[in-house]
Amino acid sequence: MTGHQNGHDTAPEPRGPKHKKDMTRRKVMVAGAGAVAAVAAGGAVVTTASADTTGRTKTTPAGSATASAGEECYRLTSETTEGPYYIDADKIRQDITEDKEGIPFTLRIKVIDSENCAPIRNAAVDIWHCDALGLYSGYESFSEGGGTAPTDAPSGTPSDAPSGAPTGEPPSGGGGGGGGHEEPTSDTRYLRGTWRTDKKGFVTFRTVFPGWYRGRCVHVHTKVHVNGEWTDAGYEGGTTCHTGQFFFDEEAVLASAEVEPYSTSTTERTTLDEDTIYDGSGTQGGLLKLKYRKNDIAKGVTGTITVGVDPDATNTGTAG
Repeated sequence: MTGHQNGHDTAPEPRGPKHKKDMTRRKVMVAGAGAVAAVAAGGAVVTTASADTTGRTKTTPAGSATASAGEECYRLTSETTEGPYYIDADKIRQDITEDKEGIPFTLRIKVIDSENCAPIRNAAVDIWHCDALGLYSGYESFSEGGGTAPTDAPSGTPSDAPSGAPTGEPPSGGGGGGGGHEEPTSDTRYLRGTWRTDKKGFVTFRTVFPGWYRGRCVHVHTKVHVNGEWTDAGYEGGTTCHTGQFFFDEEAVLASAEVEPYSTSTTERTTLDEDTIYDGSGTQGGLLKLKYRKNDIAKGVTGTITVGVDPDATNTGTAG
């Protein structure tokens, strides 16, 4: 059984020569892969369009590398910090939901070489994000008031938070910026996963719409690894050419906040414009194109984006 787990007996060769720098061995254990589910068809659908760096609205579908989208696809997607809650021993799987409740969310990513718009195949793409109430797997104690809070976490916790609700926060800019990496405090791994891009550069994940926690807008973390090797055990070696985050427009987030369990959260929410990590550059900054049923977002959301990377670069999102 290969790390791909798609029924093939052998894993395709990685794209390009094996990189010689940053060859720290990274290995992920193989787990069962779930099927990717599409958002239910029918009914009125809301399609949100993201703005480019000039502020103009672009209607070209995300993931397109046609001539009409050429101007956009040549841009490097913004790099961000890794954040404190990345785990490099994740599961090779497309369905990362496990038993978490929330609005079904299908995330479709296309990875391209920003210099020539060519799709990058066999890249390993990681995603990870918090659950509907702002908790990260592996780090629940930081959000539930247990353990030692990171040094740059806000002091004190809300005294009137309902039982079972998050009472502490991830580090300031949490999940996105300060505090450095934290070691996991639990064995949970929900809402985390790694999968490979296909020959057209696409990778799809099934998960739930993320919630929020104090200090950050709603977001999903991602990494793109290239020039490694897919083996029976998973993905090994190579370099991390991109570390970034995907963002959600306010209309969709406000709609999600009317649906349980999001509606039970009493945590103060940071808007997209207030966020300290999102750079305001639309698709280039990681803003997703979203589709969902109007007035019925609970049925599910599909998010798409094209990620332009430099496969020869190293962008781990860590200091030093």
